[in-house]
Amino acid sequence: MSHYEASFEIESRADSNATRRILEHAYDTIREESRTVREGTEDASDLLDSFKTLRDAAKSPSPGRLTITYQRFDDEFESSERHD
Repeated sequence: MSHYEASFEIESRADSNATRRILEHAYDTIREESRTVREGTEDASDLLDSFKTLRDAAKSPSPGRLTITYQRFDDEFESSERHD
């Protein structure tokens, strides 16, 4: 398993606005993906709720840190899935 992490220090109103836009985009993307792939499943609701909480937390400008972690597993997707 590979592990990647990036942190973004939120030190200004402009940084806060950028963070808000990143989280809004992530929420919108997860929402759309959930509609087409995971619609009606419990994990889709939990996932969307988690991203909604992040999005809502970033609505009020304030200092902080956004940390994104990506853990890549060694497994492969099933062959029937698209590779973008």
